[in-house]
Amino acid sequence: MFSSDATAFTSSGSPVGLPEGALKGTTTVGIVCRDGVVLATERRATLGGGFIANKVAQKLFKIDDHIGMTIAGWVGDAQTLVRYLRAEVNLYRLRRAAPITVEGSATMLANILSGNRMMPYLAWVLLGGVDAKGNHLYSVDPAGGSIADSFVSVGSGSSIAYGVLEEACRDGMALSEGVDVALRALTAAMKRDSNSGDGYLLAAISEKEYREYSDDEIRKRLSKLKLG
Repeated sequence: MFSSDATAFTSSGSPVGLPEGALKGTTTVGIVCRDGVVLATERRATLGGGFIANKVAQKLFKIDDHIGMTIAGWVGDAQTLVRYLRAEVNLYRLRRAAPITVEGSATMLANILSGNRMMPYLAWVLLGGVDAKGNHLYSVDPAGGSIADSFVSVGSGSSIAYGVLEEACRDGMALSEGVDVALRALTAAMKRDSNSGDGYLLAAISEKEYREYSDDEIRKRLSKLKLG
């Protein structure tokens, strides 16, 4: 059983006191735009001492056609949460013959985390999507706290990413602009945070679709932004 210290997170959203050998993933970014939501993350996973364990870690997940999720923290715990949430969201759709709201899915995830405090999931999640009520982004912490915001970054490089987000994010920003801001924020974090790097994962969620950008599309945007 983990002690209370094992569940503590730093102000940047990185878990402290992880068991030896725990695979960790950071940095993640979420942005609400006027016509959708952007979710993005880099691809590096690290072990204790800053050892790079994996350069193609999957930290961006499609939960439903209108909802996506990024993870920071212990990769194994986060992947388990993804499986749980996907199953519950699918069950909701089958039972109600309608998709769950983004707020409902965030509450469901928060309840799972809150109900496991004695054996906590050491993962911090950004959950975003589009529903009939609008465009939404939630930061869900390991203790089950769920907070809505217009832009969020979590992970060891989040303090650097926020430097870009605070300056560039504004109300009414188009989805395409949000994609560029997310890439700029991640690039800044990857340049200064040794736990972040090795490429990008990016999704744009709108009323029409859940779209994940290919590596080639991301390279072209980075080149256009003079970041590549």
